Amino acid sequence: MRFRSAARTAFFMLAVAVTLAAQAPAMAHAQEDNLPSLRQKAEAGDVQAQFALADRYYRGVDVPQDYVQALLWFRKSAAQGYAPAQNQLGSIYQHKWGAPRDYKRALAWYRSAANQGYAPAEYNLAVMYRDGLWVGRDNKKAFPWYLKAAQQNLADAEEVVGFFYQNGLVVKRDYDQALVWYRRAAGHGSSNAENQLGYMAEKGWGQPQSYAEALSWYSKAAEHGSATAEQNIGFMYQYGTGVPVDYPQARAWYYRAANQGDGGSENQLGRMYQYGQGVRQDDAEALAWYRLSADTGNMNGKQSLDTFTDSLEDRGDGSLQVADNTAVHDPALDEARRWADIRDLRSRITGLESDAADQETQAADLEHMGDKGKKNFIGKTFNAMGTVGAVKYHAEAAKFRAEAAQLRQQLAQLESQTVPGR
Repeated sequence: MRFRSAARTAFFMLAVAVTLAAQAPAMAHAQEDNLPSLRQKAEAGDVQAQFALADRYYRGVDVPQDYVQALLWFRKSAAQGYAPAQNQLGSIYQHKWGAPRDYKRALAWYRSAANQGYAPAEYNLAVMYRDGLWVGRDNKKAFPWYLKAAQQNLADAEEVVGFFYQNGLVVKRDYDQALVWYRRAAGHGSSNAENQLGYMAEKGWGQPQSYAEALSWYSKAAEHGSATAEQNIGFMYQYGTGVPVDYPQARAWYYRAANQGDGGSENQLGRMYQYGQGVRQDDAEALAWYRLSADTGNMNGKQSLDTFTDSLEDRGDGSLQVADNTAVHDPALDEARRWADIRDLRSRITGLESDAADQETQAADLEHMGDKGKKNFIGKTFNAMGTVGAVKYHAEAAKFRAEAAQLRQQLAQLESQTVPGR
């Protein structure tokens, strides 16, 4: 339930959401346009049409997904100063979504859009400074950009400003200000802010301590999809924090969060099976949940796995081998594993598609390396040489796409499965 341990993941996910939301301005503009009409407008220089066309290629809407074409049209739109396109290019290069990761380019595109007062880019530029991506880690430079975005009612930024005040980062710790910003963000739809308001109420920070209010805020956040809030509710029931101890309720909430990949909840489920809290004590099941938690990168899960493994070894009776070799039949664990595999496959597919786009870009550079010589003999000669050299890059791109296609089939099978007993 510790927000500080979950905050980094929460902030990263927010950055992803903000960059994708940047597509909205052009979407409404392009809703009525069929593809030929949209392309005609884009070719005539309409920046919103260029952005919308790029988005269709990027997401594979009405056309085969094509990152090369997407980047081409995003760049045309961005070159004319269209902030949403500049911001989208920043996100593409930051997260390696269809192009090689390039923090320097991401920073430049975010800054171009942020300097126009575009709130999502202001937020993303702040993330670059906060995480030290290409630039030195610097919260002093990050905070003003978060604040600029927050002042434009960007809920994700409002929540982060609240976090800065809650923890005294750059600014003086001020729980009253933190509450102001969290409430503002919650009013604009931030489930993370709702979760934080629950945490503040539970701790009694800036207000009288109230477990009832904490549970109310956690419940709202959980209803809106916050896995951290689901974990927090589970924690309250597991340890009787403001409510009677209720292990079945705790387990149910942890299962919900685990299905969203919440490593903290998976760790807590491991503890429940290790100590027999509301369930039969089961070393094999505890070990399985701890491993799943550790695989998500959860530090508590890794520590629990190491400690529990050592304790099983210390028994000296082969307990570790028995737990390792015992098949665990638990639909909830199977479901959590299935969703973990789905997330892993999606990530691998994105990586392969990005690698394919990188190979195609290198091929295109070779095929057009003589263009600077215009249409003279030397230029044509260089282009011909480049075309020969580009063959291997096209082949690599095809290989990556084939691998991605195979993984998509696995993904489709996993997504269509129903875990028995669920």
